[in-house]
Amino acid sequence: MQSEEPWDEALVAILRGVTPERVIGIANAVYGAGFRVIEVPLNSPEPFKSIAALAAGVKPDCWVGAGTVLNADDVRRAHAAGARLIVAPNVDAQVIGEAVKLGMQVLPGVATATEAFAALRAGAKRLKLFPASSYGPRHLTALRAVLPREAAVLPVGGVAAEHIEDWLIAGAAGFGFGSELFRPEYGLEDIGRRAHLLVRTFRDTRSGLAEKSIPTSMTGRTA
Repeated sequence: MQSEEPWDEALVAILRGVTPERVIGIANAVYGAGFRVIEVPLNSPEPFKSIAALAAGVKPDCWVGAGTVLNADDVRRAHAAGARLIVAPNVDAQVIGEAVKLGMQVLPGVATATEAFAALRAGAKRLKLFPASSYGPRHLTALRAVLPREAAVLPVGGVAAEHIEDWLIAGAAGFGFGSELFRPEYGLEDIGRRAHLLVRTFRDTRSGLAEKSIPTSMTGRTA
């Protein structure tokens, strides 16, 4: 049985392009580095097979997610395969509603305050700022000024280790890492190295900001 709340360190490993044959080895590598949420985007080869393999093979405290979910049918297919998290690049009330109905976590992609509030009204509790690199930390600071304090926002898309501090100060609750972490051509050793760098940078930066009592816009806590 999977853990109810994997979000204390909200770091999502996005394995876009992963194959079922490699998925468990890669999952073990990123889990060993500290990731506890692993997403298989549905535009990967045989994604539901990879999701099923992960759901059967990962440790109980590791959540399995389906990404690039664009319709309610795929929400149901992902749930049947064992996913407990639905990630989307956009706000679709039917996708969010179906995920909530099935008892799943949902992380819809937003860019504007209008989209963010629409996602929250549909039942989302966490938001994915996407693509993060197009907007930047100052955009998140502005969003955090109007969003409910309990609504966590995870920047996704173009966030590298050197950007983590700026995003945390702006109010990021965590991150989704895609090509910064995994591409199909990356070897297992390289993936492990990247995973350790991202997790270590996140933890060290968050601890350093907390020690300096630098506030974030996240939920009224320090980074």
